Amino acid sequence: MKILVRSALALACLSLLGTTWSWARRDDTYLPAASPSGPGTVSVLTYNVHGAPWPITFGRSAKLRQIADRLQRLRAEGRAPGVIVLQEAFSGDAQVIRKTAGYAYTAVGAGKDEAGAGTMTPFDQVFADGARWWKGETEGKLVGSGLQILSDYPILAVHRMAFPAFACAGWDCLANKGALMVTLAVPGGPPVDVVTTHLNSRHASAVPDARSNYAYGRQVEMLTAFIRAKHDRAHPLIVAGDFNVGPVPPRREALLTEARNWAGDETIRDAMHEYRRDGGRMSADAAFSFHRARDWQFYAAGTTRRIGLLGIEVPFGFEPSGGMLSDHVGYVARYRLDTPAATALATTSGRAKA
Repeated sequence: MKILVRSALALACLSLLGTTWSWARRDDTYLPAASPSGPGTVSVLTYNVHGAPWPITFGRSAKLRQIADRLQRLRAEGRAPGVIVLQEAFSGDAQVIRKTAGYAYTAVGAGKDEAGAGTMTPFDQVFADGARWWKGETEGKLVGSGLQILSDYPILAVHRMAFPAFACAGWDCLANKGALMVTLAVPGGPPVDVVTTHLNSRHASAVPDARSNYAYGRQVEMLTAFIRAKHDRAHPLIVAGDFNVGPVPPRREALLTEARNWAGDETIRDAMHEYRRDGGRMSADAAFSFHRARDWQFYAAGTTRRIGLLGIEVPFGFEPSGGMLSDHVGYVARYRLDTPAATALATTSGRAKA
């Protein structure tokens, strides 16, 4: 009976992680312009689709179907992003996105039974000793990572990881959060590495900030270790997802400090800030996402292929009728990919000799 009570409480309270917010109506929601699809460009949509299963959330089927239908329509119009990274694609209803959107290649993150690896420090042990079942921290994983990557480009390699059981806080512990990396054969040069992740929430975890922020810091460190171990520095790198930063200086500092180590000697940039620095005009939806600071896209050049930002577009923001299809904005960053002349010459020469 105690186990049943715990499970029921866990399922009920995990709904906090999927709280649906009400926002003021915005009048300038727009679909992205036709994205370049030729060699030398890649576009990435990051979107937390709020796809937790019943009874964690209720009544999501229709909106998840609308997300899928919009992606299908964008494809029919030649406007679909080349790559989509999804978070919270947990439920069977959420799978309609993958099945409907028309992407030839897919990869999924860790399932609920995939154990995360990691060595506990003495501080981790003290943290783990403070776990409480009534906060969902000792009941194991009820769902997997919820991570998916959909791609028009062939997937050459897949790497996934789950954060260890001690590196989570509150109701977030019921999901097997982690990271997912793919290497994509984007035309025009060497491959591109794309990573998505979903990090520990703060208030929605229903534990004190000190506890959720400790877990957050450890997750960011483990994300860094994962990227450094799996990313080929010859490739451009894009890291996009739900980073759950928000207006919290310790989280922002932890993330940005670690992000500097993801790409070796190459400079890591985030798309939203770079777009603003370059004088780009943000829609109200993009500005809302920027100030909310949950959903980020970072990028860095590789040694054999450079990368630069072309623009930011929002296919999933506030609907004309009010509200959103998820509790997050889904935005597209478009990137230019360039192969340095020396690398291109060497590649051409090698092909000629072959």
